[in-house]
Amino acid sequence: MQEQNGGETVGIISSIISLAVVGLIIGGLGRLIVPGPNRIGLLATLGVGVTGAIVGALIGGLLGLGLFSIVFELAISAGLVYLVSGRGGGRRHPVSRRSW
Repeated sequence: MQEQNGGETVGIISSIISLAVVGLIIGGLGRLIVPGPNRIGLLATLGVGVTGAIVGALIGGLLGLGLFSIVFELAISAGLVYLVSGRGGGRRHPVSRRSW
């Protein structure tokens, strides 16, 4: 009998697609939680959402929260949106260079 590796490939691709969809949803909700304009693009929203979803799910799983781990996912995503959008500290104004 021959083994079929096509099923593994389809499983990996569907996992990546579902992770991207969940990342966009969590990232979008994280952007809605943070007040004011969030000047980050689609890829940054995806990255923030995927990171928030993974880390929040891990924390929620460790605490045994099950479905309620979405609270951690959204909180981490909102915190990352705040940091990535440039409002989390650091320099707010670029250093002006004067030409003498």
